[in-house]
Amino acid sequence: MSEEYEVPEQLYYTKEHEWVSVSDNTATVGITDYAQKSLHEVVYVELPEVGRELTQGEVMGSVESVKAVSDIYAPVSGKVVEVNEKLLDEPETLNNDPYGEGWIAKIELTNFEEDKKKLMTAEQYRNLLKEL
Repeated sequence: MSEEYEVPEQLYYTKEHEWVSVSDNTATVGITDYAQKSLHEVVYVELPEVGRELTQGEVMGSVESVKAVSDIYAPVSGKVVEVNEKLLDEPETLNNDPYGEGWIAKIELTNFEEDKKKLMTAEQYRNLLKEL
């Protein structure tokens, strides 16, 4: 892996390059540094609908760049309780701050203990990136 990617230790990751931060019963979801660098310049973000029930692995939105459109998969099951509307006007926030201001949605968890089994730790995700 020639390029270094930021992989915060406290987060969980998916093989589709989403990240999850869990606080109480709410997960904050976004795309990883690797994902935003692969996409290059993000020009549009399709956010999930507030109130929508998601199943882990289901498409919940998409990110469009000058190069491609990529689906965003729900890393956890639950109900969308908030979306980052800032991304509608400033999609480049995903490039500038993927783990902070560039979060995509907040999901009220339904069964995190079960979902967690399919998520990766930071170390496991770094190992995945080395194989790419």
